[in-house]
Amino acid sequence: MYGLDKNKRYDVVGIGNAILDVLGMTDDAFLQKHGMQKGTMMLIDEQRASELYDKMAQTQEISGGSAANTLAGMAALGSKAAFIGKVCDDQLGRIYRHDLAAVGVDFNSTPSTTGKPTGCSYILVTPDAERTMNTYLGAGGDIYEEDIDEALLANTRLVYGEGYQWSAPHTKAAMLKAFNIAKANGGKVCFTLSDVFCVEANREEFLQLLDAHFDILFANEEEAKALYPGKSFDEIIGIIQGKADVVILTRGARGSLILSGEQRITISAVPVKDVVDTTGAGDLYAAGFLHGYTHNMSLQQCGDLGSACAAEIIQHIGARSLKPLGELVA
Repeated sequence: MYGLDKNKRYDVVGIGNAILDVLGMTDDAFLQKHGMQKGTMMLIDEQRASELYDKMAQTQEISGGSAANTLAGMAALGSKAAFIGKVCDDQLGRIYRHDLAAVGVDFNSTPSTTGKPTGCSYILVTPDAERTMNTYLGAGGDIYEEDIDEALLANTRLVYGEGYQWSAPHTKAAMLKAFNIAKANGGKVCFTLSDVFCVEANREEFLQLLDAHFDILFANEEEAKALYPGKSFDEIIGIIQGKADVVILTRGARGSLILSGEQRITISAVPVKDVVDTTGAGDLYAAGFLHGYTHNMSLQQCGDLGSACAAEIIQHIGARSLKPLGELVA
């Protein structure tokens, strides 16, 4: 239906930061005291990571990272998914690898045995369910071109990348290599802008990639406005439509908008009584959408499934569903 090769082994191969999420509840005063901007993600060093962890209250640890969250969601829905990322051969790295395998994602990247430890993201969730992330990339930021498995990328319908990979020249080079291999073998390139700070730091490159590489683009409203500063949302729709085969703009409680060719499909948000934690909402929306896309659902159905997955994930702490996501497909 969408020109995808049915003979490929994988529905999706994702490349991203392998990050163990360390989640804890807090309040606005804690964020202000420690100089954090609520609702954003900032990169921190190992010392800051250690200091912050010592000051956090009770925590919960779950394997995470934006792309990995999406892959885990797709696997839970029934897609065949694989991940390219980097962890250290340490305790946290072994936990991370076990968690991904447990949800059905193939993760065969060789762990590092020296250098940086496995990366962690310290996610502080306030009573309004907003999450503020402080990320120590650790080994997760050490993806190089030689880590890109050409056979794996040649055998997937979609390759999925995250804007967070534009934090260093070597991760960008690795991602571009993956895009080119997938394209050369009939695969499609999907990309998420990830965060406003990623867009602001790499706006011109992202605009060029949108023209040259991306087949499917995910962005929330704030990221879209950062990509086209000074433009209203309606103006952005007119500019970005047609830049990729499919552009998905998410708007939180206001739902999402899917742009494809001349189509503009409005998707309603699934009502949720109690929002607990918005961590992973965008990642799980992408999981639902891409599962639908690789299983020949209509764009309306893809968006509805994405919306349902996002609604499920924000009702509890963390980006792993507490109930079988396959039920949402039915």
